[in-house]
Amino acid sequence: MGKASDQLPGLVLPAGKIPALRVVPMPADSNQNGDIFGGWIMAQVDVAGGIVAGRVARGRVATVSVNSFVFKQPVQIGDVLSLYADVVRIGNTSITVNVEVYAERGREEARVVKVTEATLTYVAIDLAGKPRPVPK
Repeated sequence: MGKASDQLPGLVLPAGKIPALRVVPMPADSNQNGDIFGGWIMAQVDVAGGIVAGRVARGRVATVSVNSFVFKQPVQIGDVLSLYADVVRIGNTSITVNVEVYAERGREEARVVKVTEATLTYVAIDLAGKPRPVPK
């Protein structure tokens, strides 16, 4: 799904990017209204951001802050979520990552919508859980 012509109708996924994580929410992840819990989505965003931050850090990372988190549309049971994570800043021990979440929904008339975006900061840690420098 790199070129716009290869994409589903509706919102186009980021061209040429590979998702850090893909996941499908299930009924157990939903609230009383049938939408997916925001906390479940936050956990997936943290996992996706942590995958990218861990690659940059070449080891363990810990989430130290959620700088922003915006829910744009509800996530539904059965949506195929693609989470894209981009490094926006690398400090001495920290890595800030922006995560965008897109939902592929519908089967007969599939469409893609952006449902969430967030920015999180991770710190590289050693085996004792102490901050360590991010490799250059």
